[in-house]
Amino acid sequence: MDVLRNSAKIPPVQLTANSTFKFACHKGLSCFTRCCRGINITLTPYDIIRLKNRMQITSDEFLAIYTVPHLLEKTDLPVVTLKMMDDEDKSCPFVREEGCIVYEDRPTTCRYYPLGVGSLSHKEQQTEGFYFFVQEDHCRGFEEDREWTVDEWRRDQGVDIYDAVNAEWTDLIVRKRSIPSNIRLTQKTKNMFFTASYNIDQFRRFVFESSFLDLYDVDKKTVERIQADELELLEFGFQWLRWLLFKEGDFHINEAAAASRRKKTDSKG
Repeated sequence: MDVLRNSAKIPPVQLTANSTFKFACHKGLSCFTRCCRGINITLTPYDIIRLKNRMQITSDEFLAIYTVPHLLEKTDLPVVTLKMMDDEDKSCPFVREEGCIVYEDRPTTCRYYPLGVGSLSHKEQQTEGFYFFVQEDHCRGFEEDREWTVDEWRRDQGVDIYDAVNAEWTDLIVRKRSIPSNIRLTQKTKNMFFTASYNIDQFRRFVFESSFLDLYDVDKKTVERIQADELELLEFGFQWLRWLLFKEGDFHINEAAAASRRKKTDSKG
């Protein structure tokens, strides 16, 4: 598995939520869709859910067909990037001459463009969010007269909703970066992080078809909620990862079930 590094070339200008800029993207620009080629798009958990539901396939299928696994630099955490086409331009699989065929469900990175967000670009945690321009030479969008604040752009592109869903997951990554790099995760923990983050269908099976609900004391209302709602299950997964990585949160092990499990394991050994 490759290590994913931040290789973007960006101007050293930090933006805040109230910073203003001029930008517009439309079919009339000579550069239209060029930003969709030859790039690395790290996918977030909500990206996967939106895209696999858009395509009416399972998360297992989407991950196998459309993603490439990596280890995120300085965290030892597994993430995925969108698999580009094997053509000369390394095009996004969803881009066509007329534009993006999954535009309403496009990933977080695409929604932010031409901005980047610090917390998703391997920066140190800040007291406030910060942003930067991804200002590529070919982009003519900056020559347009439409003016935005960063917050206006985020709302207009719907990325504020994506950020809200992914917030707990993003915080896990930022926190993990603060832990000394010589403290490594076990392969089992990496697998659990990957499953809870990206493979919501497999995580559902893990919660409801294994001994998970015997081992952990999860109240009935929570069980009903996560069984009925995919996003509730995703949020539950983030909370469980916080407990798994940092032993924080409301997860409590059923000691009787844990003892029984250890006894079975010992007897097999």
